[in-house]
Amino acid sequence: MSKKFLVTGGAGFIGSAFIRYIIKDTNHFIFNVDKLSYASNLHNLKDIKDNKRYFFEKLDISNAPRIQKILKNFQPDIILHLAAETHVDRSIDNPVEFLKTNVMGTFVMLEEARKYFSNLSKNKKKNFRFHHVSTDEVFGDLKDKNNFFKEETSYAPSSPYSASKASSDHFVRAWQRTFKLPTLITNCSNNYGPYQYPEKLIPLVILSALSGKELPVYGNGKQIRDWLYVDDHAKALLQVALYGKIGETYNIGGHNEVENIEVVKKICNILDKLHPSKIKGVKKYEQLINFVDDRPGHDERYAIDATKIKKKLKWKPHETFETGIKKTVKWYLENRSWYDKIKNVNRYERLGVIRK
Repeated sequence: MSKKFLVTGGAGFIGSAFIRYIIKDTNHFIFNVDKLSYASNLHNLKDIKDNKRYFFEKLDISNAPRIQKILKNFQPDIILHLAAETHVDRSIDNPVEFLKTNVMGTFVMLEEARKYFSNLSKNKKKNFRFHHVSTDEVFGDLKDKNNFFKEETSYAPSSPYSASKASSDHFVRAWQRTFKLPTLITNCSNNYGPYQYPEKLIPLVILSALSGKELPVYGNGKQIRDWLYVDDHAKALLQVALYGKIGETYNIGGHNEVENIEVVKKICNILDKLHPSKIKGVKKYEQLINFVDDRPGHDERYAIDATKIKKKLKWKPHETFETGIKKTVKWYLENRSWYDKIKNVNRYERLGVIRK
């Protein structure tokens, strides 16, 4: 049976992957609301934009009256709340934007969902869900290399970004407990794949290498992240939204722990094979690696224990880091026109500025 999804932030990296998956591989309906900030791009959805099961409105989620109107008219069965500011460096530069979107924006969505839910029929209430998509960064830093983030791990956010997401998670749980809003939360590890805005590590390294720019690596590059291919994440989100238990949290991880420096080197090695350097004085892309001063409050390790979602919802990642990173590098090589379209000169050139 088809469902109606209201997706916030659906023109962003993860949101667009979810929407492409839903429209191409299922019979569900999507209403996408996105304010189209710098990291959002409707070109991510060009292949499905004319589909009769897809609808879009440019909208800031803080606009409560318009959110209310969409809920009334579209009558969604599931709200998938993805809209968020997500880049740690930007949160250090300008924390207030993260409070506006991640905290107040989530508050507006919860309040409007609560009002909408209260007026639903008994049967519609039974099937309604508010699925909030969060991050493993809310858990902070893993000091013990044998430890993993579990759903019960205490929150200890390190950056304004992770603090804002931790706050939004708490609001979601409070609305479930106090107002009985049927909510779900997922906390995912680092995503990567096609269509990712080039301020995040993997696309930044790929595009910088192709341009002959230095490849910035914070500190000693030994920070460890668990890497999740975005299409795997999209499939996990659908499993949780449809079959997750109300009030529960599910960790979504890629089972791919890799040091940042190794990520950069893997990308360089793949580029050496697929697109040998024509840059003067650069035979191997690894020559472009440049270690820079570490980010303030930089967490050393994130690692997800995804046992719960595997056991309860029968989900596990399909891509290994080896297969996923090859697909990703190849996609960026074959889709130069995509990032040509997103080149706002000031923002794009900012990628070459390293925090000192």
